[in-house]
Amino acid sequence: MTSIDKIIEDFEFLEDWEDRYRYVIELGKALPDLPDTDRTAQNKVSGCASQVWVVSHPGDGSDPVMRYEGDSDAHIVRGLVAIVLAAYSGKRASEIATTDVIEIFDRIGLVENLSSQRANGLRSMVKRIRDEARGIVSH
Repeated sequence: MTSIDKIIEDFEFLEDWEDRYRYVIELGKALPDLPDTDRTAQNKVSGCASQVWVVSHPGDGSDPVMRYEGDSDAHIVRGLVAIVLAAYSGKRASEIATTDVIEIFDRIGLVENLSSQRANGLRSMVKRIRDEARGIVSH
């Protein structure tokens, strides 16, 4: 998986939004397919116009390292899933709970160049991941 730092660097290098969208789609294509068994109502992210699934795999301990898998039925959204997973996967639950990747997306101009439905879906995905991490840390 591409690191979030590499994604940001690549985004800043690409000046044209058409190229940036192509890059987002490429990131989505590189995302491993989610098994059908994980495409459940429990893993589905509500608030997304497209179908989006996110599966979390917490490690051990009271502040576990989190690993995520995800998928979408839409090309650009699948790329957004890949970016969110790159930002959060491999981090401790406490760090995820306090890190809002929407700020990163704002910085690279991604949110303002998404349709309002996609931007809302992106926020829903981030909120779900952060809420889950907060729940793990507070127990």
